[in-house]
Amino acid sequence: MIYNFNSGPSILPKEVMQQASEAVINFNNSGLSILEIGHRTEMFEAVLHEAISLVKELMQLDTDHEVLFLHGGASTQFMQVPMNLLNPDETAAYIDNGTWGLKAIKEAKLFGHVDVVSTTKDKNYTYIGKDFTIQPGTVYLHYTTNNTIEGTQWHTVPDAKGGYLFADMSSDILSRQMDFNHFDLIYAGAQKNIGAAGVNLLVINKNILGRVSRPLPSMLDYRQHIANGSMLNTPPVFAIYVAMLTLRWLKNNGGVSAIEKLNDQKAALFYNTLDSLPVFKGKVPIEDRSKMNAVFIIDDGQVEKEFLSVSKQENLYGVKGHRTVGGFRASFYNALPLSSVQVLCDVMKDFANKKG
Repeated sequence: MIYNFNSGPSILPKEVMQQASEAVINFNNSGLSILEIGHRTEMFEAVLHEAISLVKELMQLDTDHEVLFLHGGASTQFMQVPMNLLNPDETAAYIDNGTWGLKAIKEAKLFGHVDVVSTTKDKNYTYIGKDFTIQPGTVYLHYTTNNTIEGTQWHTVPDAKGGYLFADMSSDILSRQMDFNHFDLIYAGAQKNIGAAGVNLLVINKNILGRVSRPLPSMLDYRQHIANGSMLNTPPVFAIYVAMLTLRWLKNNGGVSAIEKLNDQKAALFYNTLDSLPVFKGKVPIEDRSKMNAVFIIDDGQVEKEFLSVSKQENLYGVKGHRTVGGFRASFYNALPLSSVQVLCDVMKDFANKKG
């Protein structure tokens, strides 16, 4: 048996993979594959409408918030957000808590002024910088809620001080209860918690659109995508179908409140184990630890290689840390069962005991 701790594309619910695989051959007993049906057919429109409806229900969104499924993944939003919402003479506040926030900052500078109000680069992004000042007149505050590479997570929502609040939630979307209506814009690549790679979820308060003076290409204009119901051009049909199945799975298993309790259990089990074993060390302060991506190390390079070898033997898939930070990383996304975390903890305990 494989235990999948990969950071993304990541584990999917087994029933979702079964349903998706069946649909590749015969979608809803139509005799057609989900890969070959027209995107403007009633069959696919029903999929898209259900996916949008499930997002609204699971997030408890109000009528001001629109839901879009877009091409390009979350990285496209690094430039599409400021293109749509920041004029050249205006300033946006950005929080730099890791790799993805830094990439967002780079793209935003192409469209307006960027004030990096908080950075944790001084300690290699191993903590969350919560104390910062936002200047009056700042259009919006942008932050990354969970940092997959560095293993940090915001456990509070920062104050935008009167500006709009934007969040990249790619790696912890729908993993915990939040007031999603408090955000003016949310985006997330699907491949962590809501489906397969190939589609990006965007939730936006429609009242903030139409504020920039620059001409916008139709394919990059949020208003055009809203007007065309996420079908301005051919959407990523299969990726949206897998997202719909995953969202349906989440709803059928108790929704966000239920999955949050499970995610809390997984994180507590792992971190309690980590803290009890001196051979392993956490890199992040307890108050900033991610419940989605646990990052840890072994000080001795040779022992580290030994644990990687043991992990491979025990079918623990994806525990090697990101190439930029090294060490280890275990991802505990929604679809990962508690039993898999228990196996990882048992392997860690056994390894530690053998090392004395």
